[in-house]
Amino acid sequence: MPSNANLLDQIDHFVVLMLENRSFDHMLGFLYTDQGNRSPSGQPFEGLTGTESNPDGNGGKVSVFRIDTTKPGAYFMPGANPGEGYAPTNNQLFGTRTPATPAPVPTNDGFVADFAAAIQQRIQQKQPVYAGTTADDIMGCFTPEGLPVLSGLARGFAVCDHWYSSVPTETLPNRAFACAGTSQGHMDDHTHTFTCPSIFGLLDSHKIDWAIYGYHAQPLTRGNFPDMANVDARHFGQFIDFKNAAANGTLPGFAFLEPAWASTGNSQHPNYDVALGEQLIHDVYQALRSGPGWAKTLLVVTYDEHGGCYDHVPPPTGATPPDDAVGEFGFDFTRFGVRVPTVLVSPLIAPGTVFRVPDGSVPLDHTSLLKTVQQRWNLPPLTARDKAAPGFGDVLTLSRPRDDDPLAGVVVPTSVGVNPAAGEVSHLDQVHAELVERSLIPPV
Repeated sequence: MPSNANLLDQIDHFVVLMLENRSFDHMLGFLYTDQGNRSPSGQPFEGLTGTESNPDGNGGKVSVFRIDTTKPGAYFMPGANPGEGYAPTNNQLFGTRTPATPAPVPTNDGFVADFAAAIQQRIQQKQPVYAGTTADDIMGCFTPEGLPVLSGLARGFAVCDHWYSSVPTETLPNRAFACAGTSQGHMDDHTHTFTCPSIFGLLDSHKIDWAIYGYHAQPLTRGNFPDMANVDARHFGQFIDFKNAAANGTLPGFAFLEPAWASTGNSQHPNYDVALGEQLIHDVYQALRSGPGWAKTLLVVTYDEHGGCYDHVPPPTGATPPDDAVGEFGFDFTRFGVRVPTVLVSPLIAPGTVFRVPDGSVPLDHTSLLKTVQQRWNLPPLTARDKAAPGFGDVLTLSRPRDDDPLAGVVVPTSVGVNPAAGEVSHLDQVHAELVERSLIPPV
C-alpha cells in the first residue's frame, strides 16, 4: 500500500481521460525549460533543454524546436500521421525495425528518418498531409503558451515525467493494458476485442460503481472486453452524461472518458486539431471542479501511446510480462513503450509537483491506473503486470483541499488553418463501426 493510504482513501472518484498518440516531449517537454528544468518547488524535471537532435539522414542534425502556435497549421503539427506500431517504434528508438533480442539501449535517433518514410507512405496512400510538411517537423514540440490548458494543469497540480506507455506499439494494445493489464500478446491494432477480464468487471464484482463515457457516441471500450456484455446500460454514456453526473454529485468510483474519434474530433491524434483536445481537457476539468465531488476527485489526463512523435528519453526495460501469452512479432513484454504526457489533478495535490517513483523502481505506466484503483479499494490484481506496477497515491500530500484554480484566466486556444484530415474516416471510427456491426456496441 502507498505510504499515504489515508489520503488515497479520501478519493472517491477516479476519472481517467485517455487521449491519442502524443509523446511527452511533443506536448510537455518545454514545460520547465526556461526554469532550468526545475519546478517552482525545486523538483527536477526531465524535460527538453533545446539542444536535443536527430540525424537528418544526410550527415546533419535536426534540433528540437518550439512550435509557433500563432502560425497557420501549428495545431495540426507534425503535419502528417507519423509511423505508429511496433516496427516503426523500433525504427524510431533503435534505427531498425527489427532490433536484436535482447534489445540494446535505445538511442531515440530514428524519429526524423522514420517520419520521412511515413510522409512518403501517406502521400502514396493518398492520406492527408499538411502542405509544406517535412521530416524535420517531427522535432517540433509545443510550448506551455501553446498548450495553456494541459500545461496549466501540469504546473498547477502534478506532471509525471517518467510515465510510459505499456508497450512500444499502437493504440489498442496500450488501451488494453490500461483497462485490463494485458493485450493478450497482441501488438497491433488488428485485434479489436479481447477475452480477458477488465478493471470494469473487477469493480463490478466488488460492487464499486464505474462508468465509461464516449464523447457523442457509445464508448468504443464497451465492445473490447467480455465482462461488458451483460452489465447494466447505466454504466455507459456520452460526455453530456459525464457532465451531468459531475454536476449532480453522482460520479461513480471510476470513470473512463474517451474523446471523439473522428478526424475532426478532439482526440489529438496526429494530424488532427490539438486545440480541440485542449478544449476537451478544459471541459473535463471544469465539470469536475464545479461539481460537489471535487474535493474527493483525482483526474488523470494521459495518452495511450506516443504515436511516432519525438521523445528524447529511452524507454526502460524490466517490465513484467502480464501473462503467458505469446507476443506478436516475438515481443517478450519486458520493454515499456515511449514516454507519454500524464497529468494528475486533484485539490489534494500541491502545485508544481513533479511526480515520479524513486530511481531503480518499476516505472509508472498505464497499469499504474489499475494499481492505484486496486489500492484504493483493496482489490486483487488482474495480471502480473499490474501486480508489479507502482501506484500514484503518494502524489496526494495535502490534508485539506485547495480552493484555487490554476486555469483561472486561461483562454483555450483555437487553431488557424485547414484541418488536412477533415475528409478522412479515422481508424478508430472504423473500429467503432465494426464493433457496432458485430452488436458489441449499441448504435446509439
